[in-house]
Amino acid sequence: MKPVYPLRRTCKEVSALLVAREDRALPLADRLALRLHMAMCQACPRFERQLLTLRSAMGQWRHYSDNDL
Repeated sequence: MKPVYPLRRTCKEVSALLVAREDRALPLADRLALRLHMAMCQACPRFERQLLTLRSAMGQWRHYSDNDL
């Protein structure tokens, strides 16, 4: 029988959690799995930084007006 690792997530699952975290609070198990994966993976923290950059840019864009030109 294959051992079960309840907190193990794939990069694909983690990327979905990172996107979902933008809209809602994650359950404790997902937050723990996310933190564990981010500590071991090199690519997912980059993706998280990209999401944060997009969020920041969209926040600035919302406040942009033609009067600022």
